[in-house]
Amino acid sequence: MFRSILVPIDGSPDSEHALAEAVDFARSSGASLTVMTSVPDASAWILSGAGMGGVDLGELQRESEAQYSAMIEKAIVPVADGLSIDTVLAHGAPGPAIVAQVERGGHDLVIMGSRGRGNVASMLMGSVSQHVLQSGAAAVLVVRA
Repeated sequence: MFRSILVPIDGSPDSEHALAEAVDFARSSGASLTVMTSVPDASAWILSGAGMGGVDLGELQRESEAQYSAMIEKAIVPVADGLSIDTVLAHGAPGPAIVAQVERGGHDLVIMGSRGRGNVASMLMGSVSQHVLQSGAAAVLVVRA
C-alpha cells in the first residue's frame, strides 16, 4: 500500500477536504503525512502590476511567506492529534512545486483538492491537479469538497 502521502493545500475548501481525507487515510494505513503549500514568486506580482507604485517586492514576498506559513500551521492544528505531520513551504507555481516535492520526498500518493483558490486562472492556464496527474510521479487522489 502507500507509505508516504503528500497533501498540497491552498486554503480552499477542496484542499481542506483533501487534508481531512488524507489524515483518515494516514491513520488507517500507517502512512507518513506531509502537508505543503507553495508561495507564488514575486515575478507573478510584477506581471499583475503589484510591482508598480513603490511596492517593495522583497517585503511583499516576506509577508506572503509568513501568510502561507501561518495557513499551513493553522490547517494542521485540528488534525495533528496523535499524527506526525511534516510541513513544506515551497516557492513558485504550485504544479511544478508539488511534482518536485513528490520526487524530493519520495511520496507515493498525492491527495489534493480538485479546485483551488484560482478557478479562473486554472481555466486559463490549466489545473494544478491536472499538472500533477500528468507528471506520473505518484498516484494522485483528487478530492472534491
